Amino acid sequence: MIAGVMGVLMGAALSTSVQAANMSKEAIAERLKPVGDVCLQGQDCGGAAPAPAAGGGKSPEDLFNASCSACHNTGAAGAPKKGDAGAWGPRIAQGMDTLYSHAINGFNAMPPKGGNASLSDDDVKSIVDYIVDSSK
Repeated sequence: MIAGVMGVLMGAALSTSVQAANMSKEAIAERLKPVGDVCLQGQDCGGAAPAPAAGGGKSPEDLFNASCSACHNTGAAGAPKKGDAGAWGPRIAQGMDTLYSHAINGFNAMPPKGGNASLSDDDVKSIVDYIVDSSK
């Protein structure tokens, strides 16, 4: 019985010691420290690789497939389908500057840049050129 009581007392002492260690300032600081750092574009972030451009050297077709095809291949939300000369003819007649402006800034149900804000204006223009060339 004495051995059992001693075991309980030693266990309680060990438990108290572990709890005290977990509540030390160092242990608390370790648990609360940030899991990472934020590095903004243009800052020296310890040699981090620069972020790639939105297009990343992708072809206009690749950019179209990634950002525009969901609507312009199906006609969703009234989008003219790529390759439909009848639908694109009146739009093309408005001029490329108008098409570029609509694609960059949004028009009717289409959000600016087709909803992909990471695309550059030049990326969007290359996609418009690709669609127009495919729709004459």
